[in-house]
Amino acid sequence: MLCHLCASTITLCILWITMAQVSGQEDKEKTTALKDLLSRIDLDELMKKDEPPFTFPKTLEEFEYAFDEDGQLRHIKTGERFVFNAREDLHRWNQKRYEALGEIITQYVYKLLEEKCKLRKEVIPVDASDGEPTSFIYMSSDALTNPSKLLILIQGSGVVRAGQWARRLIINQDLNSGTQIPFIERAMEDGYGVMVLNPNENFFEVEKPAKISPIPSPTEPSDEPAEKRERKDNKEGKKKKEFYEKYRNPQKETETERIPIRGSASSEEHVLYVWDYFVSKALAKNVFIVAHSYGGLSFVELMNQREIQVKNKVCAVALTDSSHNIWLQDTSKGTQDWMHQCCQNWVSSPEPLDTPLDSMLPDCPRFSAGTERHELTSWISFKSIFKFFSEALKAKEDEEQEENSNTRILYEREALILCCLDF
Repeated sequence: MLCHLCASTITLCILWITMAQVSGQEDKEKTTALKDLLSRIDLDELMKKDEPPFTFPKTLEEFEYAFDEDGQLRHIKTGERFVFNAREDLHRWNQKRYEALGEIITQYVYKLLEEKCKLRKEVIPVDASDGEPTSFIYMSSDALTNPSKLLILIQGSGVVRAGQWARRLIINQDLNSGTQIPFIERAMEDGYGVMVLNPNENFFEVEKPAKISPIPSPTEPSDEPAEKRERKDNKEGKKKKEFYEKYRNPQKETETERIPIRGSASSEEHVLYVWDYFVSKALAKNVFIVAHSYGGLSFVELMNQREIQVKNKVCAVALTDSSHNIWLQDTSKGTQDWMHQCCQNWVSSPEPLDTPLDSMLPDCPRFSAGTERHELTSWISFKSIFKFFSEALKAKEDEEQEENSNTRILYEREALILCCLDF
């Protein structure tokens, strides 16, 4: 009985091992087939499967969106905010749609700068030849002639253009937080001239000519019979056609070539060019600068290149979550000392607005912007920035008045001494 039981157990074990080996072999074959299939799938092409065409509306009205009286972008029919995922599982198409709307927003902001803020467009380079790629900045009518104050606005890097702090805020929040218009209007009310820079308009894109496909080289003759080789080729061709037909309709984006704009090939180069050709020639005794994120780095680079000019002309600089680094940018001790005295940096922080924060580098004092969102730092710090400018200007005027008073007293003493000598 025991022997029979042992024999049965052994038989079951052998059967189990055999089945496991067969199963393992089948799994291995399936894994190999799956790897082979995946190796032939272009994941980028797969993501483009059955995408709708990249054809989007050209105006806000065609998008069926409009800005309401609070400056919020709303759907004309539903009143809802902008919805990014207009089509599920089509992230690339949704992103392209968002970018198309962003380009319309850019033109909309330009229109506001010109019609609402009454700014004029100045083309750069100032001596551009016919057909040369150009950019532009915006200026108030008194930007070069205002004898007292001039405000310069510099945004961060990315897709934002003149007049914008953050496209995301314009689309998802409102115009006040996302554009520079509140700064422009407040500056004009307070008697500033205004310059709005455009540091991200760096190149002109042209479509690349289509590439000519090379003529395929003749294949080596095969020893296979012609009929067999033809059947094999047809079979392979059918398999490829069926496979790629399954993932059809890939949309190839147009290849473009970028031609740099002279004087504006980078944000740093743009800021330097505008300084040399516009700011340095402005009559304003007191220049004020608001620079966000990468704009702060571009300002520090300007100081590296035009240190004496900046010190003589700029009264105060408000940075918002600036990405500058005085060590990596190799700034001088004189620049660091001047920044400590004339600059303040409002940075993203959970602390209440204007709370002093420890400075990680020996440059400008750091204060909380009252928000942890990088793109909101300029808007939340808006009132604090203009208060800082007013205090900086008053301190400078008081210092000049004291110097003038001391000079007058000195002249009076010298005149009195001369009178005494005459007697």
